[in-house]
Amino acid sequence: MQTSSAGVSRTRQVIAAVIGNALEWYDFIVYGFLASIIARQFFPSEDEYASLLMALATFGVGFFMRPVGGILLGMYSDRKGRKAAMQMIIRLMTVSIALIAFAPDYAAIGMGAPLLIVIARMLQGFATGGEYASATAFLVESAPAHRKGLYGSWQLVGQCLAVFAGAGMVALFTHLLSPEALDSWGWRIPFMIGLLIGPVGLWIRKHMEEPEEFLQARKQAKGESPGLLHVIREHRRAILVSMGLACGATVSFYVVLVNMPTFAHKNLGLPLDQVLLVQMIAVAVMTVVIPLSGALSDRLGRRPVLMAFTLAFFLMVYPLYVWVAAAPSVERLLVMQLLLCSAIGGFFGPAPTALAEQFPIEVRSTGVSVAYNVAVMVFGGFAPLIVTWLSKVLATPVAPSFYVLFACLLTLLGTYCMQEASRAKRSVALNLEVKS
Repeated sequence: MQTSSAGVSRTRQVIAAVIGNALEWYDFIVYGFLASIIARQFFPSEDEYASLLMALATFGVGFFMRPVGGILLGMYSDRKGRKAAMQMIIRLMTVSIALIAFAPDYAAIGMGAPLLIVIARMLQGFATGGEYASATAFLVESAPAHRKGLYGSWQLVGQCLAVFAGAGMVALFTHLLSPEALDSWGWRIPFMIGLLIGPVGLWIRKHMEEPEEFLQARKQAKGESPGLLHVIREHRRAILVSMGLACGATVSFYVVLVNMPTFAHKNLGLPLDQVLLVQMIAVAVMTVVIPLSGALSDRLGRRPVLMAFTLAFFLMVYPLYVWVAAAPSVERLLVMQLLLCSAIGGFFGPAPTALAEQFPIEVRSTGVSVAYNVAVMVFGGFAPLIVTWLSKVLATPVAPSFYVLFACLLTLLGTYCMQEASRAKRSVALNLEVKS
């Protein structure tokens, strides 16, 4: 009876984290999908390419705030609890979404319009910076010892649901509205729908319970949590390894998932609504692969699974870009996205748990926040800007693959150097679970 009750409690914990995380990331992703429209409304320019670069740069500006938000919210999470931090993040994100949804455009208030967007993106980046570490720590610490890979994988399932929902909403209104209506007011609707993040997200996270592992660790530490300098000094290697692990994931996420609709539409000339439909199908497949690979890592270990899928992605990405660029079509794009997203999903599954396992519980949220958000800021935040610039400078549509290949090399190095959770420990935990 106790085992059944514990199972129900853990399932409730996972659902609370995944739904909140999906709502959290939905609005962050929608901006990327609507970058070309936002460029025309808030960053007008005679040169459409320059206008798009300004909008994508603003997308990247939010990433400057991610390390700041990640560090402050990570320390708050380690000291006050995962639940308190995740509730605060929801509140901050709601304010930023409202700013974007209701901001007057450039024609109405001039330079005040892009300024509002920049402020909203910075606030959004601050809040999102704390989300990954807090949600990952929460899920991993809520899991039984032999299922931490599976539980941690649900963190990225939440992000995939956000991409799926964001692409679905943008595709729907792109299909239903005329280009003029979409440019004028229709682009705001997906953001307004995202405002549900406030009441729904707060209600969901209000009913979460702190993980027992975290409560025990805080009790042993007598409520004290080491400061940022201590974490950086004592866990330098873990931070560097984790940054390497995060590089390939964040670059592939923003290049293959977030930036692909804009890239395929602008550079390959494919219809935006069909491109978004392709994206939804590929992300749906990836969402299924993620928990499967997370569960596989509980049996085989994190390193073998991470290494295998990263290598597969590394070997496929350039040939697939060349193949699609040679004869652009929705069908070829679908094949490419299905293959790449399956490989990304295989890496995403074990990745959150692998990052969490590099740090002890009492500094886990802070450590993961520092490593993950610095990597995201440096390599991911300006990924859309970099690949757009590379495509222009190199005059080749396969340019994005060069950046992805570089990030994958760093991830392979990080995976090789990472600390692997003990297989013996997982086996003992599994035996105890079965006996109980």
